[in-house]
Amino acid sequence: MTGSPHDVVPVAAPSRLAVRGGGTFPVRRIYCVGRNFADHAREMGADAPASKADRGTPVFFAKPADAVVTSVEVPYPSATRDLHHEVELVVALGRDAPAGILDVDHAADLVYGYAVGLDLTRRDLQAAAKAKGLPWDVAKGFDASAPVGELVPAAELGALAPRALSLHVNGALRQHATLDQLIWSVPEILHELSALFALRAGDLVFMGTPAGVAALQPGDVCDARLDDVLALHCRITAPSL
Repeated sequence: MTGSPHDVVPVAAPSRLAVRGGGTFPVRRIYCVGRNFADHAREMGADAPASKADRGTPVFFAKPADAVVTSVEVPYPSATRDLHHEVELVVALGRDAPAGILDVDHAADLVYGYAVGLDLTRRDLQAAAKAKGLPWDVAKGFDASAPVGELVPAAELGALAPRALSLHVNGALRQHATLDQLIWSVPEILHELSALFALRAGDLVFMGTPAGVAALQPGDVCDARLDDVLALHCRITAPSL
């Protein structure tokens, strides 16, 4: 009889989000949606669809699961002088998707809950990569690039569409939009993702940001909210040397 397998090197435990009411949510993967608000698409120099029929396909990218930050302090990253905030609704999946492409009408059944997050972006690195026609993973998938607030079960949140997403930095409003302005809804995004990936419990989906993205500096205080039901409070700290 052989012994049980053992790890040959120590590794960190998975990132976990606090859940309102108790418990934690282990994070498996982080998927992100780009250009999911028309005003932000135009802000970034891209075309925005004139109608639902003109949407084409959504833009996806990823962050590593251990990019999640749940503490109040968020370190300013290395290799950039232009760190930008992007406030987003975060969708947390509590069930595995069935085999095949997920039906839009049943996609919401996978959702465990929601949070507010920041898709932090090294904008100068992104711009340099775009100018050369190169991938911009290093602009999005760096350490501590995904601050996320407390997770709230979906049943406690109710309908998403009328709710407003906002971000204040040092008390000044930077970003604001209602979720009915999303180009692709949560069920539609899960449907599209399922054609590309095997969605599993523990996955997070950052749903895209509205216009108003701008630079952050060490010492800045961020207050992100979805109305009065979801919140994220954090402070950007000086980079470690």
